[in-house]
Amino acid sequence: MVSMIATLAAWPMASKLVLIAAAAAIITAVLVIGLRPVLMRYALARPNARSSHREPTPQGGGIAVIGAITIALAGAAVLMPDILSDALRLAVVFAATLGLAVVGTTDDVRPMEAVPRLLLQTVAVLVVIATLPAELRIISALPWWIERALMLLAILWFVNLVNFMDGIDWMTVAEVVPVSAALAAIGVMGALPGDGMIVALALLGGIIGFAPFNRPVARLFLGDVGSLPIGLLIAWLLVLVAGGGHLIAAILLPLYYVADATITLLRRLVAGEPVMQAHRTHFYQRATDGGFTVYEIVGRVFAANVVLALLALSTLVTASRLVHLGALAAGCAIVAALLWTFHRGKR
Repeated sequence: MVSMIATLAAWPMASKLVLIAAAAAIITAVLVIGLRPVLMRYALARPNARSSHREPTPQGGGIAVIGAITIALAGAAVLMPDILSDALRLAVVFAATLGLAVVGTTDDVRPMEAVPRLLLQTVAVLVVIATLPAELRIISALPWWIERALMLLAILWFVNLVNFMDGIDWMTVAEVVPVSAALAAIGVMGALPGDGMIVALALLGGIIGFAPFNRPVARLFLGDVGSLPIGLLIAWLLVLVAGGGHLIAAILLPLYYVADATITLLRRLVAGEPVMQAHRTHFYQRATDGGFTVYEIVGRVFAANVVLALLALSTLVTASRLVHLGALAAGCAIVAALLWTFHRGKR
Protein backbone atom coordinates (compact mmCIF):
# COMPACT_ATOMS: atom_id res chain seq x y z
CA MET A 1 0.00 0.00 0.00
CA VAL A 2 2.79 2.42 0.89
CA SER A 3 4.57 1.75 -2.40
CA MET A 4 1.30 2.26 -4.31
CA ILE A 5 0.74 5.63 -2.64
CA ALA A 6 4.34 6.62 -3.40
CA THR A 7 3.86 5.67 -7.05
CA LEU A 8 0.63 7.64 -7.38
CA ALA A 9 2.19 10.61 -5.58
CA ALA A 10 4.89 10.68 -8.25
CA TRP A 11 2.35 11.04 -11.08
CA PRO A 12 2.15 14.35 -12.97
CA MET A 13 -0.37 16.80 -11.54
CA ALA A 14 -2.73 16.55 -14.56
CA SER A 15 -2.94 12.78 -14.14
CA LYS A 16 -3.76 13.17 -10.45
CA LEU A 17 -6.56 15.60 -11.21
CA VAL A 18 -8.09 13.22 -13.75
CA LEU A 19 -7.72 10.40 -11.24
CA ILE A 20 -9.75 12.31 -8.63
CA ALA A 21 -12.71 12.77 -10.98
CA ALA A 22 -12.49 9.19 -12.29
CA ALA A 23 -12.25 7.74 -8.79
CA ALA A 24 -15.27 9.73 -7.63
CA ALA A 25 -17.29 8.49 -10.63
CA ILE A 26 -16.38 4.84 -10.05
CA ILE A 27 -16.96 5.01 -6.29
CA THR A 28 -20.35 6.65 -6.84
CA ALA A 29 -21.45 3.92 -9.24
CA VAL A 30 -20.30 1.15 -6.88
CA LEU A 31 -22.06 2.77 -3.91
CA VAL A 32 -25.27 3.26 -5.90
CA ILE A 33 -25.36 -0.42 -6.85
CA GLY A 34 -24.84 -1.40 -3.23
CA LEU A 35 -27.32 1.10 -1.77
CA ARG A 36 -30.18 0.83 -4.27
CA PRO A 37 -31.85 -2.24 -2.67
CA VAL A 38 -31.86 -0.46 0.71
CA LEU A 39 -33.25 2.74 -0.82
CA MET A 40 -35.93 0.73 -2.60
CA ARG A 41 -37.15 -0.37 0.81
CA TYR A 42 -36.74 2.73 2.96
CA ALA A 43 -36.62 5.78 0.64
CA LEU A 44 -39.21 5.30 -2.06
CA ALA A 45 -40.43 8.54 -3.67
CA ARG A 46 -44.08 8.23 -4.60
CA PRO A 47 -45.59 10.57 -7.22
CA ASN A 48 -47.10 13.79 -5.84
CA ALA A 49 -48.19 17.21 -7.09
CA ARG A 50 -44.60 18.27 -7.78
CA SER A 51 -43.43 15.02 -9.33
CA SER A 52 -42.66 14.37 -12.96
CA HIS A 53 -42.41 10.60 -12.47
CA ARG A 54 -45.35 8.22 -12.58
CA GLU A 55 -43.97 5.20 -10.74
CA PRO A 56 -42.56 4.98 -7.19
CA THR A 57 -38.79 5.40 -7.51
CA PRO A 58 -36.08 5.13 -4.86
CA GLN A 59 -34.38 8.36 -3.84
CA GLY A 60 -31.20 8.93 -1.90
CA GLY A 61 -28.61 8.56 -4.66
CA GLY A 62 -26.97 11.61 -3.14
CA ILE A 63 -25.63 9.36 -0.38
CA ALA A 64 -23.41 7.72 -2.99
CA VAL A 65 -22.41 11.03 -4.57
CA ILE A 66 -21.49 12.76 -1.30
CA GLY A 67 -19.83 9.59 -0.01
CA ALA A 68 -17.72 9.32 -3.16
CA ILE A 69 -16.73 12.99 -2.98
CA THR A 70 -15.64 12.54 0.64
CA ILE A 71 -13.55 9.46 -0.21
CA ALA A 72 -12.02 11.17 -3.26
CA LEU A 73 -11.05 14.20 -1.17
CA ALA A 74 -9.47 11.98 1.47
CA GLY A 75 -7.43 10.33 -1.29
CA ALA A 76 -6.43 13.72 -2.66
CA ALA A 77 -5.23 14.78 0.79
CA VAL A 78 -2.86 11.80 0.75
CA LEU A 79 -1.73 12.05 -2.88
CA MET A 80 -1.39 15.80 -3.22
CA PRO A 81 -1.35 17.52 0.17
CA ASP A 82 0.52 20.49 -1.27
CA ILE A 83 -2.42 21.47 -3.48
CA LEU A 84 -4.78 21.85 -0.53
CA SER A 85 -4.52 25.52 0.32
CA ASP A 86 -6.29 25.13 3.68
CA ALA A 87 -7.01 21.57 4.81
CA LEU A 88 -8.67 22.71 8.06
CA ARG A 89 -11.06 25.01 6.20
CA LEU A 90 -11.93 22.21 3.79
CA ALA A 91 -12.60 19.85 6.71
CA VAL A 92 -15.00 22.35 8.31
CA VAL A 93 -16.79 22.97 5.00
CA PHE A 94 -17.24 19.24 4.56
CA ALA A 95 -18.47 18.83 8.11
CA ALA A 96 -21.22 21.34 7.29
CA THR A 97 -21.85 19.55 3.99
CA LEU A 98 -22.22 16.19 5.70
CA GLY A 99 -24.50 17.76 8.29
CA LEU A 100 -26.72 19.05 5.51
CA ALA A 101 -26.66 15.59 3.94
CA VAL A 102 -28.00 14.18 7.21
CA VAL A 103 -30.80 16.76 7.13
CA GLY A 104 -31.57 15.74 3.56
CA THR A 105 -31.55 12.03 4.43
CA THR A 106 -34.02 12.64 7.24
CA ASP A 107 -36.26 14.63 4.92
CA ASP A 108 -36.12 11.92 2.26
CA VAL A 109 -37.19 9.20 4.69
CA ARG A 110 -39.67 11.25 6.73
CA PRO A 111 -40.41 14.81 5.50
CA MET A 112 -39.46 17.51 8.00
CA GLU A 113 -41.38 20.67 8.80
CA ALA A 114 -40.21 23.72 6.87
CA VAL A 115 -39.01 25.77 9.87
CA PRO A 116 -36.63 23.25 11.49
CA ARG A 117 -35.32 22.27 8.05
CA LEU A 118 -34.58 25.91 7.25
CA LEU A 119 -32.93 26.49 10.62
CA LEU A 120 -30.60 23.51 10.15
CA GLN A 121 -29.74 24.71 6.66
CA THR A 122 -28.95 28.14 8.07
CA VAL A 123 -26.55 26.64 10.61
CA ALA A 124 -24.71 24.77 7.84
CA VAL A 125 -24.46 27.93 5.72
CA LEU A 126 -23.19 29.98 8.69
CA VAL A 127 -20.46 27.39 9.31
CA VAL A 128 -19.34 27.64 5.68
CA ILE A 129 -19.35 31.44 5.79
CA ALA A 130 -17.28 31.33 8.97
CA THR A 131 -14.52 29.49 7.07
CA LEU A 132 -14.16 32.31 4.55
CA PRO A 133 -11.14 34.58 4.98
CA ALA A 134 -12.09 37.79 6.77
CA GLU A 135 -10.54 39.80 3.93
CA LEU A 136 -12.63 38.09 1.25
CA ARG A 137 -14.89 40.72 -0.27
CA ILE A 138 -17.23 40.57 -3.23
CA ILE A 139 -18.69 44.10 -3.15
CA SER A 140 -16.25 46.16 -1.15
CA ALA A 141 -18.53 49.22 -1.21
CA LEU A 142 -20.85 47.45 1.24
CA PRO A 143 -20.08 47.28 4.96
CA TRP A 144 -18.53 43.90 5.82
CA TRP A 145 -21.41 42.71 8.01
CA ILE A 146 -24.05 43.65 5.44
CA GLU A 147 -22.16 41.76 2.75
CA ARG A 148 -21.92 38.69 4.99
CA ALA A 149 -25.66 38.89 5.79
CA LEU A 150 -26.50 39.08 2.08
CA MET A 151 -24.11 36.19 1.48
CA LEU A 152 -26.02 34.12 4.04
CA LEU A 153 -29.33 34.79 2.28
CA ALA A 154 -27.85 34.14 -1.17
CA ILE A 155 -26.24 30.81 -0.21
CA LEU A 156 -29.35 29.69 1.66
CA TRP A 157 -31.47 30.48 -1.39
CA PHE A 158 -29.03 28.70 -3.69
CA VAL A 159 -29.05 25.56 -1.53
CA ASN A 160 -32.83 25.43 -1.77
CA LEU A 161 -33.11 26.33 -5.43
CA VAL A 162 -30.80 23.44 -6.37
CA ASN A 163 -33.27 21.24 -4.50
CA PHE A 164 -36.26 22.86 -6.24
CA MET A 165 -34.70 22.43 -9.67
CA ASP A 166 -34.03 18.73 -9.17
CA GLY A 167 -37.48 17.88 -10.50
CA ILE A 168 -36.93 15.81 -13.63
CA ASP A 169 -34.47 13.11 -14.64
CA TRP A 170 -30.97 14.34 -15.52
CA MET A 171 -31.75 17.99 -14.69
CA THR A 172 -29.13 18.16 -11.93
CA VAL A 173 -26.68 16.32 -14.18
CA ALA A 174 -27.25 18.90 -16.94
CA GLU A 175 -26.50 21.68 -14.45
CA VAL A 176 -23.73 20.29 -12.27
CA VAL A 177 -21.53 18.72 -14.96
CA PRO A 178 -20.87 21.98 -16.91
CA VAL A 179 -20.69 24.11 -13.75
CA SER A 180 -18.30 21.83 -11.86
CA ALA A 181 -16.15 21.28 -14.96
CA ALA A 182 -15.90 25.06 -15.41
CA LEU A 183 -15.04 25.53 -11.72
CA ALA A 184 -12.28 22.94 -12.05
CA ALA A 185 -10.98 24.78 -15.11
CA ILE A 186 -11.08 28.04 -13.15
CA GLY A 187 -8.96 26.32 -10.51
CA VAL A 188 -6.44 25.21 -13.14
CA MET A 189 -6.31 28.84 -14.32
CA GLY A 190 -5.40 29.88 -10.77
CA ALA A 191 -8.61 31.73 -9.93
CA LEU A 192 -9.84 29.18 -7.39
CA PRO A 193 -7.90 27.79 -4.41
CA GLY A 194 -6.51 24.29 -4.76
CA ASP A 195 -8.97 22.74 -2.30
CA GLY A 196 -11.84 24.31 -4.24
CA MET A 197 -10.54 22.87 -7.49
CA ILE A 198 -10.30 19.39 -5.93
CA VAL A 199 -13.89 19.66 -4.65
CA ALA A 200 -15.07 20.70 -8.12
CA LEU A 201 -13.33 17.71 -9.71
CA ALA A 202 -14.71 15.27 -7.14
CA LEU A 203 -18.20 16.72 -7.61
CA LEU A 204 -17.87 16.40 -11.38
CA GLY A 205 -16.88 12.76 -11.07
CA GLY A 206 -19.59 12.01 -8.52
CA ILE A 207 -22.36 13.38 -10.74
CA ILE A 208 -21.01 11.55 -13.79
CA GLY A 209 -21.04 8.30 -11.79
CA PHE A 210 -24.64 8.97 -10.75
CA ALA A 211 -25.84 9.96 -14.24
CA PRO A 212 -26.43 6.45 -15.70
CA PHE A 213 -28.84 5.61 -12.87
CA ASN A 214 -30.76 8.88 -13.27
CA ARG A 215 -31.03 8.56 -17.05
CA PRO A 216 -34.66 8.95 -18.19
CA VAL A 217 -36.65 7.03 -17.14
CA ALA A 218 -34.69 7.22 -13.87
CA ARG A 219 -34.06 4.17 -11.71
CA LEU A 220 -32.84 6.39 -8.87
CA PHE A 221 -33.29 9.98 -7.72
CA LEU A 222 -30.68 12.16 -6.07
CA GLY A 223 -32.94 13.13 -3.18
CA ASP A 224 -32.50 15.98 -0.71
CA VAL A 225 -29.48 14.13 0.68
CA GLY A 226 -27.76 14.98 -2.60
CA SER A 227 -29.29 18.23 -3.82
CA LEU A 228 -28.87 20.18 -0.57
CA PRO A 229 -25.14 19.48 0.04
CA ILE A 230 -24.39 19.82 -3.67
CA GLY A 231 -26.03 23.24 -3.58
CA LEU A 232 -23.91 24.18 -0.56
CA LEU A 233 -20.66 23.05 -2.18
CA ILE A 234 -21.33 24.88 -5.45
CA ALA A 235 -22.38 28.03 -3.58
CA TRP A 236 -19.14 27.91 -1.56
CA LEU A 237 -17.09 27.53 -4.74
CA LEU A 238 -18.93 30.39 -6.45
CA VAL A 239 -18.31 32.66 -3.44
CA LEU A 240 -14.59 31.87 -3.65
CA VAL A 241 -14.60 32.70 -7.37
CA ALA A 242 -16.49 35.95 -6.81
CA GLY A 243 -14.29 36.87 -3.85
CA GLY A 244 -11.25 36.32 -6.05
CA GLY A 245 -12.35 39.19 -8.28
CA HIS A 246 -14.40 37.22 -10.83
CA LEU A 247 -17.96 38.21 -9.94
CA ILE A 248 -19.26 38.02 -13.53
CA ALA A 249 -18.02 34.44 -13.88
CA ALA A 250 -19.70 33.51 -10.59
CA ILE A 251 -22.97 35.01 -11.84
CA LEU A 252 -22.85 33.37 -15.26
CA LEU A 253 -22.18 29.78 -14.16
CA PRO A 254 -25.47 29.15 -12.26
CA LEU A 255 -27.51 31.71 -14.19
CA TYR A 256 -30.12 29.34 -15.63
CA TYR A 257 -30.88 27.69 -12.28
CA VAL A 258 -31.01 31.02 -10.47
CA ALA A 259 -33.25 32.63 -13.09
CA ASP A 260 -35.73 29.75 -13.35
CA ALA A 261 -36.12 29.29 -9.59
CA THR A 262 -36.13 32.99 -8.66
CA ILE A 263 -38.58 34.12 -11.34
CA THR A 264 -40.87 31.22 -10.44
CA LEU A 265 -40.78 32.19 -6.76
CA LEU A 266 -41.50 35.86 -7.50
CA ARG A 267 -44.32 34.93 -9.86
CA ARG A 268 -45.93 32.75 -7.19
CA LEU A 269 -45.54 35.48 -4.57
CA VAL A 270 -47.21 38.05 -6.80
CA ALA A 271 -50.04 35.64 -7.55
CA GLY A 272 -50.55 34.98 -3.83
CA GLU A 273 -49.78 31.28 -4.20
CA PRO A 274 -48.31 29.32 -1.25
CA VAL A 275 -44.58 29.28 -1.97
CA MET A 276 -43.84 26.48 0.51
CA GLN A 277 -46.27 24.11 -1.18
CA ALA A 278 -45.13 21.57 -3.80
CA HIS A 279 -45.85 22.72 -7.34
CA ARG A 280 -45.08 22.18 -11.00
CA THR A 281 -44.68 25.75 -12.22
CA HIS A 282 -40.92 26.00 -12.81
CA PHE A 283 -40.16 26.77 -16.43
CA TYR A 284 -38.62 23.36 -17.03
CA GLN A 285 -41.70 21.67 -15.50
CA ARG A 286 -44.07 23.73 -17.62
CA ALA A 287 -42.02 22.69 -20.64
CA THR A 288 -42.99 19.05 -20.03
CA ASP A 289 -46.64 20.10 -19.98
CA GLY A 290 -45.97 22.14 -23.14
CA GLY A 291 -44.94 19.10 -25.16
CA PHE A 292 -41.16 18.93 -24.65
CA THR A 293 -39.67 15.55 -23.79
CA VAL A 294 -37.30 15.20 -20.84
CA TYR A 295 -34.39 14.70 -23.23
CA GLU A 296 -35.29 17.88 -25.12
CA ILE A 297 -35.46 19.88 -21.89
CA VAL A 298 -32.25 18.66 -20.27
CA GLY A 299 -30.46 18.78 -23.62
CA ARG A 300 -31.29 22.46 -23.99
CA VAL A 301 -30.36 23.18 -20.37
CA PHE A 302 -27.05 21.35 -20.77
CA ALA A 303 -26.23 23.22 -24.00
CA ALA A 304 -27.09 26.57 -22.40
CA ASN A 305 -24.93 25.75 -19.38
CA VAL A 306 -21.98 24.83 -21.60
CA VAL A 307 -22.24 28.20 -23.32
CA LEU A 308 -22.59 29.97 -19.96
CA ALA A 309 -19.47 28.13 -18.75
CA LEU A 310 -17.51 29.24 -21.82
CA LEU A 311 -18.67 32.83 -21.32
CA ALA A 312 -17.62 32.65 -17.66
CA LEU A 313 -14.19 31.32 -18.60
CA SER A 314 -13.80 34.07 -21.20
CA THR A 315 -14.01 36.68 -18.45
CA LEU A 316 -10.94 35.18 -16.77
CA VAL A 317 -8.64 35.62 -19.74
CA THR A 318 -9.10 39.37 -20.07
CA ALA A 319 -9.55 42.31 -17.73
CA SER A 320 -11.63 44.18 -20.30
CA ARG A 321 -14.79 45.49 -18.65
CA LEU A 322 -16.43 45.60 -22.08
CA VAL A 323 -15.81 41.87 -22.58
CA HIS A 324 -17.15 41.11 -19.11
CA LEU A 325 -20.34 43.09 -19.67
CA GLY A 326 -20.73 41.57 -23.12
CA ALA A 327 -20.41 38.07 -21.68
CA LEU A 328 -22.98 38.85 -18.99
CA ALA A 329 -25.39 40.32 -21.55
CA ALA A 330 -24.97 37.29 -23.81
CA GLY A 331 -25.57 34.94 -20.88
CA CYS A 332 -28.73 36.78 -19.85
CA ALA A 333 -30.00 36.66 -23.44
CA ILE A 334 -29.37 32.90 -23.69
CA VAL A 335 -31.16 32.20 -20.41
CA ALA A 336 -34.07 34.50 -21.28
CA ALA A 337 -34.50 32.77 -24.66
CA LEU A 338 -34.47 29.35 -23.00
CA LEU A 339 -37.01 30.37 -20.36
CA TRP A 340 -39.27 31.83 -23.04
CA THR A 341 -39.01 28.64 -25.09
CA PHE A 342 -40.01 26.55 -22.08
CA HIS A 343 -42.82 28.96 -21.17
CA ARG A 344 -44.24 28.97 -24.68
CA GLY A 345 -44.06 25.21 -25.15
CA LYS A 346 -43.87 23.40 -28.46
CA ARG A 347 -45.69 24.90 -31.41
